Amino acid sequence: MDNVRPMNRDAADHDGFTRLPPHNHDAELYVLGSCIHQPRHIPALRNLITGADFYRPAHELIWNVLGELFDAGQPTEPVALARALEKRKDLKRAGGTAYISALANYSWPAPDYYADFIRETADLRAADEFGRRISLYAYEPDAEPAQVVTFIDDYLTRQKERAAGRSGDPADALLAELLDASSLDNMPALDPLVGDFLHLDTLSRIIGPSGHMKSFVVIDIAAHVGTGKPWHGHHVRQGTVVYLVAEGARGIRKRVRAWEKHHGMKMDHVLFMPRPVQTRGPEWDVFIEAMRRLEPALIVIDTQARVSVGVEENSNTELGLVVERLDDLRRATEACVLVIHHTGHIGEHGRGASAAKGALQSEFHVSKKGDNASNIIVTFKVGKQKDDEEGDDLQFGLKVVTLDGEQKPDGRPVTSVVLESLDTMARPPIEAGSPEWLVTVLDKAGIPVDWGQIRVSRWLTGEGIKLGKPKIEEALRIRKSRTHQTGTGDIKSDTHNWTDTTIPGTADEPLSDCTRNDLPRDLPRTDFNEPPQESGGRSREVTENPRSNIPPQPGGGPGDAPSKPPSPRSPSREGGGEGEDEKNTTPETPLCTVCHKPLHGYRLDRGYDTCLQHDTPAA
Repeated sequence: MDNVRPMNRDAADHDGFTRLPPHNHDAELYVLGSCIHQPRHIPALRNLITGADFYRPAHELIWNVLGELFDAGQPTEPVALARALEKRKDLKRAGGTAYISALANYSWPAPDYYADFIRETADLRAADEFGRRISLYAYEPDAEPAQVVTFIDDYLTRQKERAAGRSGDPADALLAELLDASSLDNMPALDPLVGDFLHLDTLSRIIGPSGHMKSFVVIDIAAHVGTGKPWHGHHVRQGTVVYLVAEGARGIRKRVRAWEKHHGMKMDHVLFMPRPVQTRGPEWDVFIEAMRRLEPALIVIDTQARVSVGVEENSNTELGLVVERLDDLRRATEACVLVIHHTGHIGEHGRGASAAKGALQSEFHVSKKGDNASNIIVTFKVGKQKDDEEGDDLQFGLKVVTLDGEQKPDGRPVTSVVLESLDTMARPPIEAGSPEWLVTVLDKAGIPVDWGQIRVSRWLTGEGIKLGKPKIEEALRIRKSRTHQTGTGDIKSDTHNWTDTTIPGTADEPLSDCTRNDLPRDLPRTDFNEPPQESGGRSREVTENPRSNIPPQPGGGPGDAPSKPPSPRSPSREGGGEGEDEKNTTPETPLCTVCHKPLHGYRLDRGYDTCLQHDTPAA
């Protein structure tokens, strides 16, 4: 009775027949007999079956001893095999010398064919045992559903491990994981979580100086992932978020309430753990198991230093262990693990050893400029993307939100701030006739930035536009504050990206890249860009005023005063036509060859024969 496995309870007498578990006795004989005479097949067969796959315990014992002899470089013939079993005092359990000699009669040049039968019947026996155990659990007097579920989970885990590598040889298991170039196409690509910034099943980090709004940015990201709301124009995959608040836990409530009021919705599916769980402590394994059961899409660790207390962060060895524990969390949950960390006193690099950055899929740098909510700009910069391009920086402004029904002890309201994207914010409509409207008009006409108030006034008069001197001066200040003149006279705008700008009276016309005027309106007046006075001038005025674009009178010497520019056409009160234009124009002033209006300004200086609006591209 030593050479048979115990029969299941319900294996005997079923409708007059005896039911045995699935097995293939002949296949086991051919595999063992082939290995006795041809041990070179043993390595290949180990990738297909293990000793536990044999139905008879004696065959499992013989298989294991054959493997030991092969690994030691010793013969596997019947005499050597019987001697090895005798030394282990297992010869009787294996069937004796006669049984070993009989095995030698079974040999096949391709034993892997029979090994497949052994593997299939072993799987069927496992399934049979699985069903029997579930039935037993269900009929126990104290049966509980949770017990059955646990057993099923354990069974599926064992089957997965069994399928991954049947042999007990670790080297064989590693070899089975090797992929050729064509197999790489079957590997799943990165699964985006937040635009092109964060991805599932990755380890990422946000760094920045202390007090530079890192936590505000991360709370904003977490809220958008939890609610599924696009993050400032970037696609978001909705999922559960766990925010481990290891520092500043008491201030998190105000930030959440401010976000909810600003966006008009609850911050659903975002959970907070308001204490540090140490990565080097035993509780971290409990945290990993809890997150594995919860299956979140995003796990935030705020901050790296507070969950690694006692770790020498300048040591690559010690910090490497912390990173490995963070990666354990990532592997168990397949979530995006986002860590918040501080930068050093100098530079934009994360504080401490460099071991962490190499393990990151993505790293971002957050910084701010400004001293109060009205002028603070928060910049979100991509510092590393392992498999994608880094992309453009994002900029945010701050909006102060007053929390309803909350007051400080002295009666003042309780406030917090939320982020507003400066890259997608629409600019309010511009009023016709305002300084901002005039800026767009001058930009579209290509008027140089260094023109002063007098020259711009003359040009506007020539275009039939009437504006007061204060508005013209304000428009010039706006242009000078946001642009500078290049060597070719082109206008270079700042990098602020406003969209959806509308200008009354200029519909369906292209807009200039105009920006906000951040300068105060009471700046002192400056006239260093204005042209010389209209009177005859004085000697050496041209050389003393090099910024003037009005050339000296033809034929005059360096000391001669410049000639007075031609008077602009006065708009006719009666709406006169072309005849009046010609009557009010001196014979020396060239006229536009299309509309016959007088040419003036830089069009006249540079020899153009048409007005700006009649320019036609070269064929």
